[in-house]
Amino acid sequence: MALIDQHAGAKAVEERLSRTTDPRQRAMLETVAEHLRAEVVGDVGRLLATLVDDPVYHLWSDGHDVGPRGVNGVLNYYSELVAARRQILEFAVERIVVDADTVVTEGWIRAINLGAVARARGWHVEDDEASYLVTQRVVIFWPFDRDGRMLGEDGYANLDPEAVQRLEDSELPEAYRQLFAGAS
Repeated sequence: MALIDQHAGAKAVEERLSRTTDPRQRAMLETVAEHLRAEVVGDVGRLLATLVDDPVYHLWSDGHDVGPRGVNGVLNYYSELVAARRQILEFAVERIVVDADTVVTEGWIRAINLGAVARARGWHVEDDEASYLVTQRVVIFWPFDRDGRMLGEDGYANLDPEAVQRLEDSELPEAYRQLFAGAS
């Protein structure tokens, strides 16, 4: 079994979609699944197409909202994620709740981070040059407007600084290795 299944989140949403009959709820679930698929391949254009023109993210960390605002804020957020090489992650969704205006997903995010990045984000690591598997419990609210476009994301996550595992080079998936190919 792979260390990280980058498609786990979209697959979970698609499975929920297969059991949903309400047309609006189906459309919202399809949008969330597309958003998650776009994140996996790093296609910011596809990702932005799932959002309203002026999206607002609320990402709560230690009681503070650190989410990006507007298209430029969202572009910067995803650019920083890619620059830090944090995009190899799995969202293991365990619960999905859907109503007329919101999709809610809950589960574990497991991501591979370089030690220096993990340390800067609050995990206790020993080696800034090693790679680590970091884990967080998250709940994401995906609110929608009347036209069925995603308004942004409202994310809540815990941070257990000890929820970290150093990885050997042999454990690193090829997608993660490729992020460092040619880097000196």
